[in-house]
Amino acid sequence: MLVGMRVLVTNDDGIDSPGLLALAERVTRAGHEVVVAAPAEESSGSSAALQAVDEGGRIQMAERRLGSTDTTAFAVSATPAFIVLLATRGAFGPEPDVVLAGINRGANTGAAVLHSGTVGAALTAVANGCPALAVSLDVDPNTEEANWDTAAEIAVDLLPMLTGGFALNVNVPDVPAGDLRGVRRAHLAEFGIVQMTLREQGEGFVRMSLEQVGDVAEPGSDDGWLLDGYAAVTPLFPPGEAADVELPGIVDTAGEHIGG
Repeated sequence: MLVGMRVLVTNDDGIDSPGLLALAERVTRAGHEVVVAAPAEESSGSSAALQAVDEGGRIQMAERRLGSTDTTAFAVSATPAFIVLLATRGAFGPEPDVVLAGINRGANTGAAVLHSGTVGAALTAVANGCPALAVSLDVDPNTEEANWDTAAEIAVDLLPMLTGGFALNVNVPDVPAGDLRGVRRAHLAEFGIVQMTLREQGEGFVRMSLEQVGDVAEPGSDDGWLLDGYAAVTPLFPPGEAADVELPGIVDTAGEHIGG
């Protein structure tokens, strides 16, 4: 990736997220043209949903000032994946060369990537021909102060690896840059150390909660490297056909049926 790219920065925590601002500022300092388009309200857990608030078929968006920067920013009444789709159709000016989603407040590891709006935005970009990276900081969701700059720096360092066809899912521990132990390629944790559990069930309702089920993660997994103080990087493909899966008894002869 060369200096001077047009970069769309989005997220699922909303336009006012400190992680979004930190990422946009760092990418700008790296010499790229940045446009920010993010949900007007928090859209966490939206995966790759294409949802928007419209009035008469028009998706609402408002131009905003992002911190003290001169970066063009839009607060959009839509999910991050829909925002990415709009960007690849020229809704916020020229189409982006790359999409950066984040910095998410909290890690997106293991099976959680299926539900993440941050990861969903990156996968939607790749599915529409645009290289992308999702970056998350392993921070307590209720913490105001965090090492956003550490995650932003890692995201910018990884830009040259975005060659298309896949998205990078990046998870960074909440430590100062000088305390980061390194960057490691990781596989998705099979279970994860934090899981959704059924907390209470009653007449006409259930209540769920996120609970930590252990402090030991699978070696080599994204959870494992995070616990050891490393940034974890995992390449992800957007959904596609599982061509190597056999379906006994189902005819799949090429050319036997052509539409209609």
